Amino acid sequence: MAANIGDSTGPAAPPEPDSSENAPLLQGQDDQNENMGPPPPFVANAPPIIPGMPPPAYSEMPPPYTPPMSMNTEPSVICRVCQQLIYIKGREHQRVVKCAHCQEATPIKAPPAGKKYIRCPCNALLTCKVSSVRISCPRVNCKRIINLAAPPMLPPAATLPAITRSQFRVTCGHCNEIFVFHTTSHLARCPHCRRISSVGPHFARTRATIFAVIGFIFLAAGIGVTVGTLDLARDSGGIYVVWIGAFVAGILNLIRSCYYCTMTVSSIEGES
Repeated sequence: MAANIGDSTGPAAPPEPDSSENAPLLQGQDDQNENMGPPPPFVANAPPIIPGMPPPAYSEMPPPYTPPMSMNTEPSVICRVCQQLIYIKGREHQRVVKCAHCQEATPIKAPPAGKKYIRCPCNALLTCKVSSVRISCPRVNCKRIINLAAPPMLPPAATLPAITRSQFRVTCGHCNEIFVFHTTSHLARCPHCRRISSVGPHFARTRATIFAVIGFIFLAAGIGVTVGTLDLARDSGGIYVVWIGAFVAGILNLIRSCYYCTMTVSSIEGES
């Protein structure tokens, strides 16, 4: 009889692994994974990892959502002096704003018509005319004379005579501020206090003398006409008008002379 293969007494060979694509890669571990159960819950203050011990519990839940910080959308400019950010909300209508860090002004709009901005070396923001070529800083601790631009040069072919005007630094007799003036024989209006003074005593003294002489001449003429026409005035009333006119003209000239005598004099510091 033929021997039955299944009845052989030899040791049974191990089954060959399934090489099909549907077979799991790690055979024999499916039952172990199924018996492990769900992962342990997350522990906030987990103990540190110690070698030889299992890792701490973890959680598969993502961290809570934290919204990003909102950006400040207020209008702002950069300070031209300290480069800090200046918020201009509510001040958009102004031409310049003041920096809270360095206390200096920064323009946010164009200057008025016919004006321009100038930054002094002491960081003061000044406003002057477009045609200005020299300005003075009004700060007490600065008082710098700033040359903005050289006067336009005439072409070489031009034969016009050069017109030069002396420029002087004048100290105002009213507010003691310094400003630049072009001549020494005229009245000057201070750009700081807007009051009029005489640049040097010569101009005021000359005008006072002229008006005093004219006033005395009119008074003398009025007295002479009054004495000479006293008898005629009784018959002609028009002579009284001549008398009044002469005396009024003399008194007005004397008042003008007193004005120049008491005028404040601004002193000249030096010639530039």
